[in-house]
Amino acid sequence: MTPADTLRFASRAAAAYPLRTALMVLAMSIGVAAVVVLTALGDGARRYVVDEFASLGANLIIVLPGRTETGGVNPGSFITGTPRDLTVADAAALTRAPLVHRVAPLSVGNSEIAVGGKLREVMVLGTTSDYAGIRLLDLNQGRFLPPEADKQASAVAVIGSLIRKELFGSEPAVGRMIRVGDRRLRVIGVLAPAAKGLGMSHDELVIVPVATAQAMFNTNTLFRIMAEASSREALIPAQRQIEQILQARRDGELDVTLITQDAILGTFDRILGALTLAVAGIAGISLAVAGILVMNVMLVAVTQRTGEIGLLKALGANTTDIRNAFIVEALLLSLAGAAAGYGLGQAGAWVIRLLWPVLPAWPPDWAVIAGVGTALATGLVFGVMPARRAARLDPVQALSRRGG
Repeated sequence: MTPADTLRFASRAAAAYPLRTALMVLAMSIGVAAVVVLTALGDGARRYVVDEFASLGANLIIVLPGRTETGGVNPGSFITGTPRDLTVADAAALTRAPLVHRVAPLSVGNSEIAVGGKLREVMVLGTTSDYAGIRLLDLNQGRFLPPEADKQASAVAVIGSLIRKELFGSEPAVGRMIRVGDRRLRVIGVLAPAAKGLGMSHDELVIVPVATAQAMFNTNTLFRIMAEASSREALIPAQRQIEQILQARRDGELDVTLITQDAILGTFDRILGALTLAVAGIAGISLAVAGILVMNVMLVAVTQRTGEIGLLKALGANTTDIRNAFIVEALLLSLAGAAAGYGLGQAGAWVIRLLWPVLPAWPPDWAVIAGVGTALATGLVFGVMPARRAARLDPVQALSRRGG
């Protein structure tokens, strides 16, 4: 039998039993689709988290009050004890580090904002002029906090785009007066929309000078300090310089926790990458089950087509021809299942992106290749046994069974 004859025989054999063929293709397609959808979901979650942290800014070092001893990033890294609070003086001291480019102290609290009878709850962020550069913020209107407001409680504010829309509508906001808590502030800028990171939306934020926020909330402590290294290569040396400065200011005790952006990204990337591989492995089990189904159905097919096999051998087909015909049939079914599964998987990933637009649920190339390749390999491996069984049939006994 020529290769063309083998392919023709295998395709006609598959088409002769449409229900059996459809079930085998469906089983294989479900396995491939599961791999594509689950890896798209897992990799989409990984990309979302990485993008969220990346949106914090470049070459970032976060200083948290309190000390964690694990050395890694965990829930305790964000909720820590505070034996000694961070202060604006600490942030000012960090600007003396040679490898630190910018420093922004953060003071955070909730308050009410009122304009012309309109009232709503907002988060107030007290910081300095360097915050916009560190967080890569863009403005739609006006300007950000001026450098001269860094050391005094100036009555100015920068508001998020959603705050501007709700309170001012289509009217210009820059230059208008707002009341935040018990203070009257002048709006000097409006942030561009969609500036988000770590779940905090700048669209609903009111940014004021750090001294203004501390006076508003009657505190002299900071929530966090953000520092930006002069380059990515300087990230670790800058971290050491910050530790040395803060340790010297604390009588030799380093009771703060420093987290670099790379450490955060690396930790979450490894965790979510491992989860993606795990779900891919779980989905891959369904491909093994589909392969077993292929083997069982092909074994039944050998029994059903005993007479046909005997006739082929009587006409001159050898053992290799018969074995190849059944292996090609199994591969054709697996290929059809892989193609259908790929289509179903991409459709499923599209539905996920449609329902959750913030989640970049695109299946990674390695998962698609692995899913389709595993489907074909599974069909080949589990198709060998039925093919060998068909090839070993004695032509005389096969024809006699047909005649019986």
